[in-house]
Amino acid sequence: MEVGIVQVVQSWMFEGMSDAEVYAQELRCGVLADELNFDHLWVVEHHFEDYSFCPDNFVYLAHLAGKTQRIKLATGSCIIPWNDQPLRIAEKAALLDQLSGGRAILGIGRGLSRREFDRFGISMDESRDRFDEASPAIIEALETGTFPTLNGKFYKQPEAPLRPEPLSNDWRKTRVTQVAMSPDSAEQAAKLGVQMMAFNYKAPDKQKQELDDYAALFQKLHGYAPRPPLLTEMTICDHDAKRARENAEKHVAGYCASVLHHYEMLGDHYKDAKGYKAYGDAVDMMKAAGKENIAKAYVEQQIWGTPDQMLRKFEERWDYFGPYGVLACFRFAGTPMDVVERSMKLFAAEVAPVLRTWSAESPPKKASAAA
Repeated sequence: MEVGIVQVVQSWMFEGMSDAEVYAQELRCGVLADELNFDHLWVVEHHFEDYSFCPDNFVYLAHLAGKTQRIKLATGSCIIPWNDQPLRIAEKAALLDQLSGGRAILGIGRGLSRREFDRFGISMDESRDRFDEASPAIIEALETGTFPTLNGKFYKQPEAPLRPEPLSNDWRKTRVTQVAMSPDSAEQAAKLGVQMMAFNYKAPDKQKQELDDYAALFQKLHGYAPRPPLLTEMTICDHDAKRARENAEKHVAGYCASVLHHYEMLGDHYKDAKGYKAYGDAVDMMKAAGKENIAKAYVEQQIWGTPDQMLRKFEERWDYFGPYGVLACFRFAGTPMDVVERSMKLFAAEVAPVLRTWSAESPPKKASAAA
């Protein structure tokens, strides 16, 4: 089982904290993740707001490459419609791979926030078509070293070599991941032949259906099974169960509030936006539930607690979904650094070693923390 971390670069609920302090904390966590032997580190692309602000995750990861030794470095994700030239995405991925000694992972997505689309002057209605037009060319460029000619609706690009050239040609099968938070995005990930990643917020039966549909379509199109998907959790790990719950009810709930705000999840605009039907269909149900109940359900859905409590939850998740990888997010919504570092260290010492023994051939038996 793969075990990585996600950094959301958030100042939401971090009262009085400067942007410089946010980055100092995230970099501190990134170096610690390398020291604690997490498999990979993912950093988001977001713009403008306290919810998250990492306008160029390639720049951030290139800086982190010089501060770390072995951890793989992933864009989680690069939002293709917000980057005017797909060629530049391929170039930056190849350069990051060179600078990191072959540790780069390209995570890609199409974006969800109207606040961000509007400020870039790009219609949300175009996001699916822009992503579908550009993403195959980006992957082809990384695997061949040459960006192909594009003459599509949105992108006009003559053939161009990538310099520096990519270090390897195994990107599609091993080093490209698509954030897929809707059924049509999961379908596109299967068509591209890449790994799927999702943030854990849906009802388990809906998430399982999307994962199963993705795996079935992938197998049908490519003749082999996809890599296990990656699921992201907002994580607090603590030997004190009471303290873990208190922190989860404050900070995990706070992160949920930031998501509802930034993405305007209760907004009717999703009903009319092209390519966002799954979100539009959920609006009325979410409005009926109300923000407080949404937050409570979200807190209980994430995996947090003592190492033993967390391993039991991971085991239940594995039993239901099948093999998958976990991406743990530790710093979010005002979580103090002592809590963040305690969570990371305890998770790395007592949870991750057990998770890494799980595989399709050796599924979990009875979860218990590492001695």
